[in-house]
Amino acid sequence: MARVHILLVLAVIGCALYVVMSQHKARNLLAELQQETDRAQQMEVEWGQLQLEQSTWAMPARVDKIAVNKLQMRAPKGQQTRLIYSKGSHESSVRP
Repeated sequence: MARVHILLVLAVIGCALYVVMSQHKARNLLAELQQETDRAQQMEVEWGQLQLEQSTWAMPARVDKIAVNKLQMRAPKGQQTRLIYSKGSHESSVRP
């Protein structure tokens, strides 16, 4: 009978240690999940900022201004342009 009590006490102690270790691991995993969630949110904010920045840099008015002011480019006149048609294109649908 004493052996049964000793085995039961050891089993209870083992289960208690397992519960403590499981709770500790769960807390660590929850903290890690929270960190990754925060990181994902920061990355989403950064992605939105990058999209806004890209749309700002690619605005046609800005590109035209840089082309004229910094690169001394200008739009060609009508006589300076030529339309080139590839095989299979419909010439009637594209007119100068």
